[in-house]
Amino acid sequence: MAADLATTPTPSLRTQLCGDAHLSNFGAYASPEQRLVFDINDFDETLPGPFEWDVKRLATSFVVAGRDNGLTRKQSRKVTLAAVETYRTTMRAFAAQPILAVWYAHLNIEDVVAKYTASLSARRLKKDKPDIRAAERALAKAHTRDSLQATGKLTTVTDGKRRIISDPPLIVPLDELTGFDKDTLVQRIRALLRKYHVTLQSDRRLLLDRFTLADVAHKVVGVGSVGTRAWILLFESEREDEVLLLHAKQAEASALADYAGQSEFAHQGERVIGGQHLMQASSDIFLGWLRARPTGGTDEDYYLRQLRDWKVSAVIEEMTPRSMDLYARLCGWTLARAHARGGDRFAISGYLGKSTAFENAIADFAETYADQNERDHAGLEAAVEAGRVKAQTGL
Repeated sequence: MAADLATTPTPSLRTQLCGDAHLSNFGAYASPEQRLVFDINDFDETLPGPFEWDVKRLATSFVVAGRDNGLTRKQSRKVTLAAVETYRTTMRAFAAQPILAVWYAHLNIEDVVAKYTASLSARRLKKDKPDIRAAERALAKAHTRDSLQATGKLTTVTDGKRRIISDPPLIVPLDELTGFDKDTLVQRIRALLRKYHVTLQSDRRLLLDRFTLADVAHKVVGVGSVGTRAWILLFESEREDEVLLLHAKQAEASALADYAGQSEFAHQGERVIGGQHLMQASSDIFLGWLRARPTGGTDEDYYLRQLRDWKVSAVIEEMTPRSMDLYARLCGWTLARAHARGGDRFAISGYLGKSTAFENAIADFAETYADQNERDHAGLEAAVEAGRVKAQTGL
């Protein structure tokens, strides 16, 4: 899509882009102050670029999701317009505010749900009750998805020592990796962690010093990151029941780099973390980066973060037209806030204007691009059926 977007007209108003701002890359997580905030949560492709690229990708994702959920063409367009209209009006609102107000703005998702519920009439409340209850259940579940829950799921105590549970091929502890001398590898990992240590703020370095590395495991990455490496690192404090789980993920050059320009950061992990700090209202306190060189290989850049802290994502497949409309507005507001922090909110707001021209133009683009998406998928299916492409289903 970056290659396609690079051929479209642009007003050349740049900001820090998420780079992959589709609707599933938004969600709720715990802020350092232990508030459940809603924000963008994937920055592997983050890079400065034309602001409308993120907006077009977000809008297209809502058209695709709406069609997949069985929404009518009118309903899908309404949801898409809601996302882009909220982006436009939020950007105008931020242009009227001091930069510090923009910087401190955030969405406490529990407050949003409470205010939305309180604003409904008795008739609308009754009609939306299933959606509201589903949201409340998701928020309640989020509070259980903390580091303790991750510890219980991913680790166990054996012979008095806590270790990462083996679950090959998804998770393979260091002890089970072949072709390595474990002691040498552990020494190298400790040396790499010292590089990561210096990328943290001084207070976070002091906090990390309270923990000792106890175990490491290789982790299979998600579909979008196939071909890259990821690791789980288990740390223990002086209390035997207190642990810290960090996720180290390999970072490569952004998919946007060939079209929007190269990053100012030579280190791709630093690029990811820099973009995340700029675009998110509240970020994980353990965000950092390091560079490793495997034996006989080339340099690999990584970024590190906590494995889990109250993370929850919307179940897109279960959304009704009403709940998808609300979710679209949350995403539109959040993307505008992120862009206002990293770009010229006055210039972007002035370009967007007060009319509905922008959202209608973006919705037209999104529908056209979703049509192409369907043609591309049909072409893939035809190639599989004809034997030109091999595919395995049911995974």
